Amino acid sequence: MERARWTPKRGRVGGVLLAVWVLLAGVVPPSGAAGAARPAERAGRGSAWLPFWGDVEGAYRDALAHADQLHTVSPFWYETTGERAVTGRPGAVRPEVVAGLHRARIAVVPTVTETLDAAAMGELLHDPVRRRAHVDALLGVVASQGYDGIDLDYETMAVTGDAAARARVRGGYVTLVGELCARLHRRGRTCVVTVMPRIRGAGAAFAYRRLGALADTVRYMGYDLHWSLGEPGPLSSKDWYARILRDATAEVPRDRIELAFPGYGWDWVPGSGRRATHVTWHEAEALRRRVGARYAFDPVSGTPHFRYARGGERHEVWYQDARGVRAQLPLLAAYGVRGRGLWALGFEDPGVWAAFRGEQAERGLGR
Repeated sequence: MERARWTPKRGRVGGVLLAVWVLLAGVVPPSGAAGAARPAERAGRGSAWLPFWGDVEGAYRDALAHADQLHTVSPFWYETTGERAVTGRPGAVRPEVVAGLHRARIAVVPTVTETLDAAAMGELLHDPVRRRAHVDALLGVVASQGYDGIDLDYETMAVTGDAAARARVRGGYVTLVGELCARLHRRGRTCVVTVMPRIRGAGAAFAYRRLGALADTVRYMGYDLHWSLGEPGPLSSKDWYARILRDATAEVPRDRIELAFPGYGWDWVPGSGRRATHVTWHEAEALRRRVGARYAFDPVSGTPHFRYARGGERHEVWYQDARGVRAQLPLLAAYGVRGRGLWALGFEDPGVWAAFRGEQAERGLGR
């Protein structure tokens, strides 16, 4: 599944290798760190990713403004290119942001992505020496800024290679996550795994049930049902969320599941074969008003959309807003899932927070 963040990633932003490996892995976080959120603290609160591009300051302010609704923020700051190489994107790692989030009593659990394809990851995951070196490197990241845990968002391995390569990744990834979570837990830290739902073959890389038995949280990316290289359509839908949640609750404990909502959309030129353009909610609404397009809402999926023409080409935009989130949120309650997330801070319709709060009130979930 392709996320909006893949667009800047394709610019192949480099990173600076963190020199913090094993020797730092046992460092105690600074006083004032939020610490891993306990189940009681999580009730009625969610998580959100903080992107490293765009209006980073605005995204940070967004988190602070909604601190009472967030138990965790995951800065999207790190990338791994090898077992020992976990890199912080230049200028992305900001200790003052970590400190500010901790002062607001928000746990900071950074996200790490990977560039290795299924074949390369399979080799790493099934080599005990290389796998341990990778866990050491990830623990070094946690220690480097007094983080409250780590979030593995390994997607490249899930969308590359053939069925055999992904099957090999599937088993090895469980072993890696088990070793990482065990060592994080010994340090009082949180272990989070972000996964794609079963779509376009991506699910073959994830042993959901086994990951759910190991990780504190399994985040399901509830977006890109229709994606930038496909045909126009909703990024999510009520029926699709029902399928995701039905599968998830059959395999993962309900109190470990988070379903993440999109705060963005795609602008397609149907039939062109070109990659759709990513738009945040703010950008989509500004575009709709600028071109004078009529706002339309699809009640079946629970998502807004509009059409317009420019330069002789027909455009079709699907995105998500507060109305759509309100239409889809009841699915979580129907499956007994409290955890919800947001991709990403600064992208979303501000009304989404009121939708989240209203759903919490209906279910009697206070802070």
